[in-house]
Amino acid sequence: MKYLYLALSSIILAYIVIVVFTYLYQRKLLYHPSENNYTGDEIQFEYKEVFIEVDKDIKLKSWFLEKDLKKYKTILYFHGNAGDLTNRVHKLNELYKLDVNILIISWRGFSGNLGKPSEKNLYNDARKSVDWLNNAGIENKNIILYGESLGTGVATELGQDNSFAGIVLESPFTSIADAAKIYYPYLPIDLLIKDRYDSLKKIKNLNIPILIMHGKKDDVVPFKMGVELFEKANNPKFSYFSDNDDHMMEFNDQLMNALRNFLGFNT
Repeated sequence: MKYLYLALSSIILAYIVIVVFTYLYQRKLLYHPSENNYTGDEIQFEYKEVFIEVDKDIKLKSWFLEKDLKKYKTILYFHGNAGDLTNRVHKLNELYKLDVNILIISWRGFSGNLGKPSEKNLYNDARKSVDWLNNAGIENKNIILYGESLGTGVATELGQDNSFAGIVLESPFTSIADAAKIYYPYLPIDLLIKDRYDSLKKIKNLNIPILIMHGKKDDVVPFKMGVELFEKANNPKFSYFSDNDDHMMEFNDQLMNALRNFLGFNT
């Protein structure tokens, strides 16, 4: 009996240690600024490197791909939870072929930027980037929000303003809590989670055109989350659900046509 008590005590203690560690270091588990898996692509677009001030002493390294601010809509691109701007070169090479301007920002703590990422801070970064575009003469009605993975949570938050031309969600999740429960089913996620990005709760508040893109082979964010968001979204809504894409979708002719058609709906 004594040994059973000691064993149970050890298991309980170990579990408490895991819970405390997860709570204290959860943002290290969520944000990966140094994880660069998609580098080496040749840049095939013209851009200006700009720095957007979001807080005292914090300026976000960003790329501005400007074509014609008066003639074309502007995509405001929010990237995911890993890597720097160079990880999106393969996507930007294709997006640049569209009749759009593009501003892609890097979050605080990413791409050499000062500061620490959090849900609150990323929302602030995003809103300041909208302000930057406004100051450049681009009204919200000419801005299309584009979220990639974690960035879909940020785009959905801003989209509730309903002043934008539209929103694109690539490989979106319903919430970080829902995603975390898949990876950590043994933890009390709802009690521990700090950064929730609860897109499923918010998406019903969006009354702007929306395009949701998700690959059925996504092994990071389950495809069913993209479907659930699409089902909850208001019209007008569009989808591109690919049979063969994983989490980082291939920007092939089919995906680009889906984007092109969505942009055409917004002109």
